[in-house]
Amino acid sequence: MDTEERGLFNSWRRAISAYTGIGLTNSQKEKQAQTAEFKKDLEDCKRCEKWRNDLLQTSPLVIFMAEHLEKSKAVFTASQANMPCMKCSEMRSGEYSSEGVIQLCYNRLQGKGHLETTMAHEMVHAYDDKNFNLDWYNLEHHACTEIRAASLSGDCTWFQEFMRGNLGFLKHHQVCVKRRAVLSLLANPSCKSAKHAEAAVNKVFKSCFTDTRPFDEIF
Repeated sequence: MDTEERGLFNSWRRAISAYTGIGLTNSQKEKQAQTAEFKKDLEDCKRCEKWRNDLLQTSPLVIFMAEHLEKSKAVFTASQANMPCMKCSEMRSGEYSSEGVIQLCYNRLQGKGHLETTMAHEMVHAYDDKNFNLDWYNLEHHACTEIRAASLSGDCTWFQEFMRGNLGFLKHHQVCVKRRAVLSLLANPSCKSAKHAEAAVNKVFKSCFTDTRPFDEIF
C-alpha cells in the first residue's frame, strides 16, 4: 500500500469510526456525543425561534392574546425578547413568569402547532396574572388559571388529545382540562397531594371553565 492509498484508507477508517463509534476511545465517544448533542440543541433552538417569530406575526390566536395583553397593560408583552427559546429539564413545553417572561422549551416541542398552543397557554396565564391579581401559592387561584389556559389555548382540542393517545368523545374537552390542570397543580409547593390538586380544580372548575375572557367563547 503506497502513501496515497494509506492516506485514503486512514480517512475512510476515521469516517467509519466517527459514524459507528467503532474504534473510538471512551473519551472520543464522549466528545462525539457532546458535539452531536450541542448540534441538535442549536438546530432545535433555531427552529423554535423561527416558529416563534412567525407565530407572533401570523397566528390569529397569538396576535389576539397579544392585543388583549397590551390593552390590559400587563407586565408581559409579546415579543421575541420576552419569549426566549430555552432548553428545559422538566417535562413541560413552556412556563410563564410574573416578571414578564414566557420561557419556551425548544427540546419539548412536537411541532409548530404545539408551540402555538404553548404560547397561547402561557399568554392566558399572563392575562390572568394582570387582570385577576393571582396569588400563585393559592391553589384555587392556580387551578383557575390552569383551567382557563388549558381550555382557551387549544390545548385540549380533540386532535391534541388524539396525539397524546387519550381517546374519548363524551365531554373530552372538560376531562382534558381537568386532567391537565391537576398535573400543573402538582408542581405547586402548596399542593400536598394529587387529591389536594383534584379538590382545588373541582371546587373552581365551573366558574373558571365558563369564564372565557378575553374570548367570547372557547377557541
